[in-house]
Amino acid sequence: MSEPTLDMVAIGNAMVDVLAQTTDDFLAAQEKSHGLQKGTMCLIDEQRAVELYSEMGSGVESSGGSAGNTMAGFASFGGRGAYIGKVAEDQLGEVFRHDMKEQGVRCETQPLAVGAPTGRCLVLVTPDGQRTMSTFLGAAVELGPDDVDPDLIASARITYLEGYLFDPPQAKEAFRLSGKIAHDAGHKIALTLSDPFCVDRHRADFVELVDHHVDILFANEEEIKSLYECENFEQAGKKVMDKCEIAVLTRSEKGSVILAGGDVIEIPAEPIDRVVDTTGAGDQYAAGFLFGYTAGMDLRACGRLGTLAATEVISHMGPRPEMNYSDLLSKIAA
Repeated sequence: MSEPTLDMVAIGNAMVDVLAQTTDDFLAAQEKSHGLQKGTMCLIDEQRAVELYSEMGSGVESSGGSAGNTMAGFASFGGRGAYIGKVAEDQLGEVFRHDMKEQGVRCETQPLAVGAPTGRCLVLVTPDGQRTMSTFLGAAVELGPDDVDPDLIASARITYLEGYLFDPPQAKEAFRLSGKIAHDAGHKIALTLSDPFCVDRHRADFVELVDHHVDILFANEEEIKSLYECENFEQAGKKVMDKCEIAVLTRSEKGSVILAGGDVIEIPAEPIDRVVDTTGAGDQYAAGFLFGYTAGMDLRACGRLGTLAATEVISHMGPRPEMNYSDLLSKIAA
């Protein structure tokens, strides 16, 4: 095993998020006209992105992308990390790279000089805090094996893979290459399933990944049920229990469950006065859990850190921390 110099490298769709509050009536109209289902993510083309952007009203723009959000939270805890994701050589791409570096995350993937613009995710947030996402992948689809830096992957304790990135075919090759490099170096692979519709599109590939290549799996209740085509959470939990070293399953207000080596660790949800925006909740849970894991904490403490980070991010608009997550560490020590 090579001695790691980084705690984590994340690979994902580099996106800029545009978040806007909306009504359930507007969302219902979008479902009727475009099949946009509440609480999920759908892929759209550039024309539809322009159209929806003009309809959704004023919004807040921020660097996002699921794995990018996780890396921002991980760095806020004090973790040493790097990010691999494709943006274009344009204004939004420069903003994304600048934001990652400001967070203390290495972000050195070569930008796309010609072709699609930087991807963006249009996020509609209803009064109950639920987020519904329409994603134009843009330059993100160009990420491939050539963007994987073997030395960077081999230097990290954990390589974290974003399930959303499985839509572009060459990204699957990048995933498998990264997994081989990490395991050859004696390090861990973590995967987040990202979205139940994403699982539906790539179920066989995800099952193969989880069975043979993934050490730590992150999924919410709907995603894990979709992966194993189960009607209830308990059935899905039993199926995943012996598939990877650790399965971390989040259940919103029901808290989370960590399955590891036959152990079942239940982590209760944190009280919160008001849920403002659930965008990034799973991303920040993963950030807290993985920071704790790389710091050598026990699994219950890892789950508690993840819960605290997720609770913070759903208390405001946007998928990234508005506080220094290292301040949460004292709650674990107490």
